[in-house]
Amino acid sequence: MSNGSLVHRVPTREKVVAFTFDDGPHPVFTRQVLDIFRKVNGKATFFMIGQEMDAFEELAKEVHAAGHEIGNHTYSHPDLTLLTQGEARGEIKQASERIRRVTGRHPSSFRPPYFAVNEDVFSLAAEFGYDVIGCVNGEAKDWEQPQPGVEYILEQTKATVDNGSIFLFHDGYGDRTQTVEAVRVLVAELADQGYRFVTIRELMELAGNSLLN
Repeated sequence: MSNGSLVHRVPTREKVVAFTFDDGPHPVFTRQVLDIFRKVNGKATFFMIGQEMDAFEELAKEVHAAGHEIGNHTYSHPDLTLLTQGEARGEIKQASERIRRVTGRHPSSFRPPYFAVNEDVFSLAAEFGYDVIGCVNGEAKDWEQPQPGVEYILEQTKATVDNGSIFLFHDGYGDRTQTVEAVRVLVAELADQGYRFVTIRELMELAGNSLLN
């Protein structure tokens, strides 16, 4: 449950990392990401937008069926700090309902769009029982359009690799070709180094919910 701060990494002695993907699902790039993790028997967390789940519900079901986690990224991707408390609650609740419809369970993690947070947003996250998830590789900026380049995304992310690191990438909205290629390379390298790829839920369980921010 949220303690009023973003979780960027969790303490663990195990060689595990959590890859997360925002703004999907997308019929091209999400499937490419699924293929990457299938080859290494790894799992990831997809912070999906409710509207995109409405548009591609069968794909969201594929993600869940493959054993990946679906996290809450609101229904329409607004800056929650610019909304009333009621409007923000509605955004989170609608997305949660879409996820429950696909997975049969309440999501356990939440990533606010643009990482825009304040006391009200943290309060809402606690109300829903969410961990509020950040990342360690924000400088990779894979969300920029045009994208900053495969090598740049890799360089900025590799500098943040550690046990329990949470990485942010995007599989929706815009051309994510560079992101997919960077993830393909990074997953292969980390697998060779003995890292396992786990969901946010699994990572939090490994750490016993002892947060390191």
